[in-house]
Amino acid sequence: MYLLRLAIKSLGNRRFSALLTVIAIGLSVTLLLAVEKVRTEARSSFASTISGTDLIVGARSGSVQLLLYSVFRIGNATNNVRWDSFEHFASHPRVDWAIPLSLGDSHRGFKVMGTNQSYFDHYRHGRDQALTFTAGAPFDDLYDAVIGADIARELGYELGTELVLAHGTGAVSFVDHGDKPFQVSGVLARTGTPVDRTIHISLEGMQALHVDWQQGMPARGAAAVSAEDARELDLTPTAITAILLGLNNRISTFAVQREVNQYSGEPLQAVLPGVALQELWSLLGMAEKSLFIVSVFVVLTGLVGMLTAILSSLNERRREMAILRSVGARPRHVFALLLLEAASLAIAGILLGLGLLYLGLWIGQPLILSQYGLFIAITPPGLYEWTLLGAILLASILMGSVPAWRAYRQSLADGLSIRT
Repeated sequence: MYLLRLAIKSLGNRRFSALLTVIAIGLSVTLLLAVEKVRTEARSSFASTISGTDLIVGARSGSVQLLLYSVFRIGNATNNVRWDSFEHFASHPRVDWAIPLSLGDSHRGFKVMGTNQSYFDHYRHGRDQALTFTAGAPFDDLYDAVIGADIARELGYELGTELVLAHGTGAVSFVDHGDKPFQVSGVLARTGTPVDRTIHISLEGMQALHVDWQQGMPARGAAAVSAEDARELDLTPTAITAILLGLNNRISTFAVQREVNQYSGEPLQAVLPGVALQELWSLLGMAEKSLFIVSVFVVLTGLVGMLTAILSSLNERRREMAILRSVGARPRHVFALLLLEAASLAIAGILLGLGLLYLGLWIGQPLILSQYGLFIAITPPGLYEWTLLGAILLASILMGSVPAWRAYRQSLADGLSIRT
């Protein structure tokens, strides 16, 4: 115990260099744990982009491709799903609810999706969280639109704002639907998912936009259908892009999936969202590993700084060691003293790092949630985090043993006393 008190007093005599070393280790620990928390929560958020949905149904293609265009609004479908196929599976005895999705248009680079009221009733994200509105309500009129939080923030849209949808999904379109403008009827709360960057309209509204289109171009003159005339037409869609299914019992998931994959009406494919998300994440895993590797090297840099500070002070501390030897300290005591100094610096750095981490989370959690939709819970370190901190402490002791061994060898070489 007396060696520990002596080590602390010795560090106090060199408080400036010791403080810099502690700060370097503390910042390294903060970065490592912050990266780990962000990495873990990002993976969890990614995996919960869609929850509560048992199957995603679309034209036969790859599972990742189906997930990308139906959930993340990336890419395009290889083919559409006929409306009678949707009705067939929506009325299936094992299906509790079905959400139709129709994609193909955009507005200033944001995707437009046609759906129905079931989307707002049954779509879930995160930890089974329902969609909520910060203003307005779901679409009621044929030309109503519900926008995501990012669209409202970036474009400054609010209730009643008129918007003209463009044909196609590109950021720039040369053909728009200016004859049938929509107005904002609702603004969704932030979800941290692609919902925030999506404009939602009714399936009938999507059909009205294209009711007078022929071969990918709008009709002209007498063949054109005005916005009011479109209200009088049968706007039941003939095809949609994908279907989200919720089943009565999850035990029947694979049975329904097999029925969809073997459906004789048209070539369809059903995928489990969780399996497809894990498959997609495995493709993005390199970025996750890179973050961890970078943070580990930052910690190593802090520990090397500690090693450098202790080594550089050895020659300056020959007088201190000589006094210790003159009062009866043995070489092993000198070795233990330097080892305790390294451990004390590491422990102080770890505690500082934990303090900075939770202070940063407490201050930045609302900002991260509002700007990026990523909720980082302020929870005590788990087994994995304590293992990392233990590894840091062990590494610091191993590094501290280098100058301690040098001091030990120097004490042996100098005999019973160290000359000043």
